[in-house]
Amino acid sequence: MPRDTRIDDYIASRAEFAQPILIWLRERVHAACPEAEETIKWSIPAFVYKGKPLANMAAFKAHATFGFWHRQELKTGLEGSAMGQYGRVEALDDLPDAATLERQVKEAMALTDSGAKPKRAGAPKPQLPVPPELAQALAGDDAAAAHFDAFPPSCRREYCEWIGEAKRPETKARRVAEALRWIREGKRRNWKYENC
Repeated sequence: MPRDTRIDDYIASRAEFAQPILIWLRERVHAACPEAEETIKWSIPAFVYKGKPLANMAAFKAHATFGFWHRQELKTGLEGSAMGQYGRVEALDDLPDAATLERQVKEAMALTDSGAKPKRAGAPKPQLPVPPELAQALAGDDAAAAHFDAFPPSCRREYCEWIGEAKRPETKARRVAEALRWIREGKRRNWKYENC
């Protein structure tokens, strides 16, 4: 598969310590999965296999990360507290050898091929009550109410939290008006970032 030049640019823009780490990870993914497509998701380099997320990598000021989409199923024994499969990666020595990483990429591919859904840690969050201001606005707008009711719980929660955390009445009113407009259009709270 062709390489995504946005990932070349991303790697070139990172700190000097991170560049060889990101280059090495990229090569390992392609060595194990020649069909992997490159893209940018959530503003970081990502690898997609058969249209499904496979893995991603990122670099920050003092560390890099790499993680599989099926993180819970692929125990590496190196999980850390930072995001990603291997915790804080500060040097190539913090990663497994090439054969091990490539085997793990193939295991992630097999999970995708099997149709397995990634397991997510933690219990689902309880549903939040709809703030009275939003409930009143939805009661007067059938189209927005229909969209809001059709949203998944996490999407409804995002709107409820956003409006509920406003401290000043004018801020709350502005957020309700904006939310109502977006909901009427069927947009989720963070719709602007869905295609990043």
